[in-house]
Amino acid sequence: MMTNEQLLPVIHRVMDKLMNLGGADYDSDKGADKASTAKGNIARDFGIEEWDWPQGVGLYGLYKLQSFYGDTRYLDFFKNWIENNLKRGLPSRNINTTTPYLAIVNLLDDLKSPEYESMCLDQARWLMEELPKTKENGFQHVTTAIGDRNGVLLNDGELWIDTLFMTVLFLDKMGHRYDRQDWISEATRQVLIHIKYLYDKCSGLFYHGWSFNRNDNFGGIFWCRGNSWFTCGALEFLDISKETLDPGVRAYIEDTFRAQAAALRDLQAPSGLWHTVLTDPTSYEEVSGSAAIAAGILKGIKLGILDSSFEACAEKAIEGICANVAEDGTVLNVSGGTGMGYDADHYKNIVIHPMAYGQSLTLIALCEALK
Repeated sequence: MMTNEQLLPVIHRVMDKLMNLGGADYDSDKGADKASTAKGNIARDFGIEEWDWPQGVGLYGLYKLQSFYGDTRYLDFFKNWIENNLKRGLPSRNINTTTPYLAIVNLLDDLKSPEYESMCLDQARWLMEELPKTKENGFQHVTTAIGDRNGVLLNDGELWIDTLFMTVLFLDKMGHRYDRQDWISEATRQVLIHIKYLYDKCSGLFYHGWSFNRNDNFGGIFWCRGNSWFTCGALEFLDISKETLDPGVRAYIEDTFRAQAAALRDLQAPSGLWHTVLTDPTSYEEVSGSAAIAAGILKGIKLGILDSSFEACAEKAIEGICANVAEDGTVLNVSGGTGMGYDADHYKNIVIHPMAYGQSLTLIALCEALK
């Protein structure tokens, strides 16, 4: 595995780029055509300034790096980011706009803000009581409307694997922080229902989504970053839960994770990365999903869930990720925001663009690789 001396300069280049990604021309989304946005050309997703999932994942990566150092070196950045968004006004409540709260709840003790704490509590209550639910009470993957930050896309009756990272981790963390067993139980239920409907027992991989209305997994595609939300997110969930999780439930999630990790190892490209359509070697190799997969595998090894035979896979992945970091810290070959697809071409045609989550997931992976 690469040494800390090799990894830290790359980490700091990635971190500096993340914090200086700037904003985006949000108004351009209002006139964007559907063909363009379907390929991930969504202005609000670019940059670090907006309150949505790309930026929320970005904040979590920065929090992870600060945690490695064990201090508050980026606290002013977090405060300024939150305050700038509050001045502008927060967007609509949905699955994706919950993501920034994951970093915030982990920083509450350092932020020392009753207002931020109240915001977190209010968001957790909203998820429990007002977020639209699918059949079997799944968290419906409601997102921000394109071109209208105050509107929503309901995605009626749909479960997306993204929800585990964007929302469930926050609710679980809140449950443990405030000793709310109902929140903890609901977070656990959401992990299980997403496994039930998105996990493919034949391949060991996860589909992007499930539609109760269609009664199918849409295009039945095994998307790299979608799978990575489980690889990374399931380990974060287990780490948050620790000994409070029922042993049988923990064993079930760990078994699912191990099966997925084994399937992913078999699909790793010679470069160390994974293809954006995991089972299609003609699709491009994608770095953000590869980074989250690497982070999950590394954490799995540390927690003793995966054995040492996965170390070579993780090492190759870290090397491949570092090879895709430019001199200015830009993480290359990151796919844009990806809506639900009905065929492989949808995923293969997503635009490649520097994104906050590409920077962040790379940070998370490289921090996991540090000794």
